[in-house]
Amino acid sequence: MKKIWISGANGHIGTALCTRLDRQKYELIPTDVAEVDIALLEDTRAFAQKIRPDFIINCTGYNDPDGCETNPDRAYRVNALGARNLALAAEEQGARLIQMSTDDVFAKPCDRPYHEFDEPCPDSVYGKSKLAGERFVTNLCHRHIIVRSSWVYGIGRDFVSTVLGCARDPACPWLAVPTDRVASPTSADDLAAAIEHLIDGHTMGIYHVVCQGHCSRYDFAREILRDAHLEDSLELHPIRSADAGGSPCYTVLDNMMLRLDGIPQPRPWRTALKSYIESQI
Repeated sequence: MKKIWISGANGHIGTALCTRLDRQKYELIPTDVAEVDIALLEDTRAFAQKIRPDFIINCTGYNDPDGCETNPDRAYRVNALGARNLALAAEEQGARLIQMSTDDVFAKPCDRPYHEFDEPCPDSVYGKSKLAGERFVTNLCHRHIIVRSSWVYGIGRDFVSTVLGCARDPACPWLAVPTDRVASPTSADDLAAAIEHLIDGHTMGIYHVVCQGHCSRYDFAREILRDAHLEDSLELHPIRSADAGGSPCYTVLDNMMLRLDGIPQPRPWRTALKSYIESQI
């Protein structure tokens, strides 16, 4: 039975993994900051030495882009030093480390989806701190897998729950959504399924794991309302990112390494979204 330490177990991906992974097959050790603060090196090393895991999955992250800009110390402490500390602990214990990362490591305009061999180019503190975490993992832990994903939804508060919440709130007659921010909406359950394949396999390196296809935030919101039969309950206002103080971005990821290694890809994003929303109704 593989012993798996899931750090950040209360977040989207951590919760999805704890729900999906068969406890008859894996011994799961879920922790969050209250149990182990991975930003503290000695605490992280001591816990790893105590439990001696076969796998460490780092789902911990400071994922608030605006918060990262105003508090870069916290962003780098959690997203970079936390990854560094887990990498050191994994290397000491001979464990494999799966580091969760993001499409925000890319920012330059592109005319095609980014694959794993493209050079990262973040422009936000969030993206830069996550890339710093990737590099710590690459340099310090020999047996590692880095998983980049985007627009993950399915557990807790996320874009899907926000749109549905507005649609069901009479005090929220409309929602402004950008048309120039483009990526791949990804089901937390589909992401967890791909991670399970990586756990059971023997490969290492960087993997992009997103639901197939892509859309703008605006089109994503329209599809959410359509699947929930709430099109008439909320008026969507298409805007440019600049109108909300942001900037346009294209961070569509290509699951090239999944294809090359013969690992099943997540479903098309519309299929996965429809399935998720139907399960919530």
